[in-house]
Parts: sequence; structure tokens; C-alpha cells
Amino acid sequence: MVAVSCSDSRARTMGSGPSPTSTKSETTVNLTRTSQIEAGQSKIQNLKSKMAEAATEIVRRLRAEGFQAYLVGGCVRDLVMGHEPADYDVATDATPEQVLGLYPDSLTVGAHFGVVVVLQAGGPIEVATFRSDGRYADGRHPSEVRYAKTPQEDVRRRDFTINGLLYDPIEDRVLDYVNGQADIRGRSIRTIGDPFERFEEDYLRMLRAVRFAARFGFTLDPAAVEAIRQLAPQIQDTSAERIRDEILKILTEGGPRRGFELLDETGLLREVLPEIKALQGVAQPPQFHPEGDVWVHTMMMLDGLGSPTPTLALGVLLHDVGKPPTFTVRERIRFDNHVEVGARMAQEICHRLRLSSRERERVVELVRHHLRFKDFPRMRRSTQLRFLRMEGFDEHLELHRLDCLASHRDLTNYEMARRMLAETPTEQIKPQPLLRGDDLIAQGYKPGPVFKQILQAVEDAQLEGSIQSREQALQLVAEQFGLV
Repeated sequence: MVAVSCSDSRARTMGSGPSPTSTKSETTVNLTRTSQIEAGQSKIQNLKSKMAEAATEIVRRLRAEGFQAYLVGGCVRDLVMGHEPADYDVATDATPEQVLGLYPDSLTVGAHFGVVVVLQAGGPIEVATFRSDGRYADGRHPSEVRYAKTPQEDVRRRDFTINGLLYDPIEDRVLDYVNGQADIRGRSIRTIGDPFERFEEDYLRMLRAVRFAARFGFTLDPAAVEAIRQLAPQIQDTSAERIRDEILKILTEGGPRRGFELLDETGLLREVLPEIKALQGVAQPPQFHPEGDVWVHTMMMLDGLGSPTPTLALGVLLHDVGKPPTFTVRERIRFDNHVEVGARMAQEICHRLRLSSRERERVVELVRHHLRFKDFPRMRRSTQLRFLRMEGFDEHLELHRLDCLASHRDLTNYEMARRMLAETPTEQIKPQPLLRGDDLIAQGYKPGPVFKQILQAVEDAQLEGSIQSREQALQLVAEQFGLV
């Protein structure tokens, strides 16, 4: 059964380490008290979340019914590393039908692969039957699923050793048949078994390997790197949605600069985001960008991301994507119209990655407006306020801050905009309109395109502070537009 692992460990892999025929004496060496890994306290003592309690209760109930059951995958990895798991999964030798017999209200969305989602008060827990997969015919799904009897068989089909750990919350011990704890201590991402076989089973694992290495600050096993380099073009056989999800996780889970450097090193960047690969070697005017070329500048910005939203992270990644096709040298290096070119390219990239329309719009707006801050001190107050009230302005502001810090480091305009945003009441940034279209009609004006011009002129004056009432607005209209 696919013991669909805790949040990260949903891969379906087969493993190395002791063979399924290992003797008891060989495997007991790997049954480690968690207190030996994280000195002093057991994992369950450390984790009192409702989800942890729910997962433990499922293990306890399956055991009471005579089944084997363990926590499995990414949640165990996180426990061993001292992190709070995002969610929990259970692996068992109980079949989906037997799990449903105990939990009849469960969801069977993954029952074909042996996965049942048990709905608990603490949250949904995926319970997966021990599984030994057959051949993977499509680069993602096994052509044959065989239920296994032992946890050793189950972990051997998983992706990376750090995700191949099981945890017994009743006896407080880790079952490690693939040397995953050693790789955690050694800070290494290594496949379970032959990397070519693991990646050919699901090509997305190549991106996952990069993500885990970046997120945890681990190194990629050289054999895995070589396999990815040779198999990188095969990532094109993976759906855009799955690629998108991994890219967004690389950008937002931690270590995005390291992640994109690894994407480049392994040859994956050229396959999934050739527009970012094209940033390399594109020189910039040193008086504005002493840090180096567009690639270096973008990597420095990624390095500055804290806990970004996906749209901010993508905005940072793509903000200068229009520079390579607009590069020219005249009296100095120029990128004429690179903002609009970049916005169009960002639109195409976001569409290719199947982002939602709202996400696409936000990312494109971040790219389109990222240079507006340079004109902020010279803007009319009405223009400034309209800029400040843009949807998601906090993301625009943060992108500009990172842009400055990764180049000239002058935060003057950033501070001016931030201070104005903090000090200006909301009702001044977006005041109630003094006039609407109905008011103009009541005054004898005929509806038409001029209405937008009139109402904007009124709002400009209102934002500038030169009018404060409906009467003053009507007077302004009469003076500037007469009777249309």
C-alpha cells in the first residue's frame, strides 16, 4: 500500500538497505529509540498536536485488531529532525477493506493504490497498506500494485532514504531499513536503491530531490545528480500542474536560491524554466547593478525571501525575465521596454504552469509595476495613493525592497512608500466617492466615455485634498467640463 507519507513523502519508491530476507538480528540494529536520536524525550512527548494524537490512536487501534501499523514517511523524517510535521500518515498491513471496516466513514480516493483517508477530529490521516509496486509504465503510476506483508518491503519502493523511515509511537522507536537516519545526520539526499530506477518510476522525483536538498540545506548524492542530469529531459513527460507545485515549493519552503542553483546544476532548469536559464550571462549597467548579471541579481533576491506567498516568490523570480530579449548596448547597457516584455512573458509562463487566473494576474502585475517605485517621489499625491491601494501592494513593496538590496541598496523610495502607507488613513487612500455616474446624469450630463474622465478628475482632486464635498465636486465638474 502506498503509505502516502506525511506532507512531503508521497512518492512511490522501492528501496535499498537490508533485503526483504534480512534476518531479525540484521534489522533490529535499525530499530532505534527516538531518545537516542533526539536526546532526552520521546517524539510523542514532544508532539501534543491533535493530528499527532489522531494518528497515534489509529496505530493503536490497528494494533489492537492484530495488524502491524506505523507512522511513515515525511512525518517521521520531520520528527527525527526535531520539526513539527504538517500532517501524519500511517502504514499498515491491513488492506483498504479492513481499514474501512474499522473506519467506515473514511474516504477511498486512493484505494486503488491502497490508500484510505481516515477523517479524525485532529484532521485527515492517510492510512496506506504496505505495498510492493510492479513496473512503472507511465513514469508515474505502477502498472501493478501488490500488497506486502512487511514494512521492509513497503519502504523499499519509496523515493529517498530520509522519507523511508517508520515510527512506532506506541513503543517509541524508529524503524530504519534504508539508513535514512544516517543520511539525515550526514545531511544527504540519497535515493532508496538505484537512482535511475527511482527517477524513471516518477520523473517528478528529480524535482523533489532538488526541493528537499534546498529546503533542508542537504547535499544531493552524486549518483542522484548524475542520474538527474541524464534524465532531465524526461521531466517534460510530467504534467505542468505537478511541475508547478514543485517549483512553488522550491520557492516557498526554504532555500530557493540553492534550489534554483541545483535546478541549473542538474539540467532541470533548462527543461522547466528556460526563460530563467536565459538570465545567465546577461550583463547589467554596473552603476545600477554592481552585483553582476541578471541571474546573479535574481538569485540574490531569492536569497532574501523570508516566508513568501507563491505569487511574491514567482514575481521575484520573473521580475526581470524581459531583460534577455531586450538587451542592447548604446551609450550604456539598456533594456528598453523590458517591463512590458517581461509582463507578457510572465503571463505565458504562468499560463504554461497552469496557475489560477488570479495568481497569474498578481504575478504579471508584480512584474509590470516593479519599476514604478523609482518615480514614487515625483508622482502626484493622487497617483501615489492609487499605487498604494493596489491589491497586494505589500507584495509590490517587498519585491521592490529585495530588488534594491540585490543591486544599489538604496531604500529611500521604499522607505518613503512604506512610511506613507503606514501614516495615511485608509479612508484617505481609498475615500468614498464624492460623485457617481447617477449624480452626473442628474446634473444633465449624458452617459458616455467622458464619464470615466470626469469621475477620475473628481477623484484626483479629492485625493489631492483640494475638494472635500459633493458641492465642491460638482463645481469642479462644471468648471472643467461644462455641460456635456
